Amino acid sequence: MGLYLGIDFGTSGARAIAIDDAGKIQAEAQSHFLNAKALTLLWRNALLALLEQLPGNIRSQIDAIAIDGTSSTVLLCDRAGNPMDKPLLYNDARGIAVKAQLQEIAPPQNVVQSATSSLAKLLWWQNQGKTTQAHYLLHQADWLGFLLHGQLGISDYHNALKLGYDVHNLTYPDWLRSLPSFSLLPQVYAPGSPVSPLKPDLVRRFGFPDTCQVCTGTTDSIAAFNASGATQPGEAVTSLGSTLVIKLLSQTPVDNSRYGIYSHRFGDLWLTGGASNTGGAVLRHFFSDEMLDSISQEIDPDVESPLEYYPLLSKGDRFPVNDPELAPQLDPRPDDSVQFLHGLLESIARIEAQGYQLLQDFGATPLTQVYTAGGGAKNPTWVKIRQRQLRVPVAISRHAAAAYGTALLARRSRQNP
Repeated sequence: MGLYLGIDFGTSGARAIAIDDAGKIQAEAQSHFLNAKALTLLWRNALLALLEQLPGNIRSQIDAIAIDGTSSTVLLCDRAGNPMDKPLLYNDARGIAVKAQLQEIAPPQNVVQSATSSLAKLLWWQNQGKTTQAHYLLHQADWLGFLLHGQLGISDYHNALKLGYDVHNLTYPDWLRSLPSFSLLPQVYAPGSPVSPLKPDLVRRFGFPDTCQVCTGTTDSIAAFNASGATQPGEAVTSLGSTLVIKLLSQTPVDNSRYGIYSHRFGDLWLTGGASNTGGAVLRHFFSDEMLDSISQEIDPDVESPLEYYPLLSKGDRFPVNDPELAPQLDPRPDDSVQFLHGLLESIARIEAQGYQLLQDFGATPLTQVYTAGGGAKNPTWVKIRQRQLRVPVAISRHAAAAYGTALLARRSRQNP
């Protein structure tokens, strides 16, 4: 019996899940970190900590490993893979400074037109003179994968979408090849493609089989979709973590940069959706987890809150309103915490519903079912509020952890080589 390891890196921590051939979880590990100047060091330490936490008898049976990371979190590396500058995170909107360049270079509705796209960040680095000494632009999952397999310049077409990779034709488009920094871009493979065996030093240190393969990864939201159990067109997954991410399985792709909508290739189908900066991070700014649990129980989810917020921690959103200057709307704030939380939960649910409606307005397969992953999936009051707003059944994902979905990706690499 082989085992398969999925590793998920989010904004504040990482998680590993090992599954067997039947999909049963055999082991789990977690590591938390805070954003800091030495973020890549924290990532490296968290990755090693996850491997260390796994029981030795589990490590010795791992056949394949895959890693997911936050979409559009990127870093520049030197010839040896050492980071040359601090990473630019998924929600870093400094790319607004290169908006005119993007409009000149890329097609008008391409996903790279967003101020937070990977390509926007590359152009910003290029304009700062940061790319002249660099050898690689890597996504978070690419770099973490490199730490395991030692091969530089390797990515997957889920992470590479926001870099401008053409997922319809599976190639870099001509307009991208003409960029001065094109040589920094990674080679792109299908998610879950075997790259190389685990590095010998890690095999010796942790007792993995020397045949253990490290695979190309995916993004955290697609990993969550993999874990959900959704398989049919019209089924969707909402990831309610620090941010709000929606993915609708559609027979047709939808791409509209004006609204922050983009589509990932997903076998013969398409995952169309977008990511908003609203979500759990806003809730935790005002309430502890214990308060969220207790106060939510005092809310009647069948009654719509009259408060209409746009909950953000700072200005700017990506979807369904793609506006880096969008101001947070959190007024009026009632003295009653129950009313305030009700207004926040209701407003985030409205944004979610607006997002799914936009996808359908632009031609995606009609929504029939929503699965929920992330911390917000555990709040039954919020589930009922969202179901009222969405007008379709809302269920908790079969497996809520993105790491489980990435473990499935690793398993697929060995079952379908």
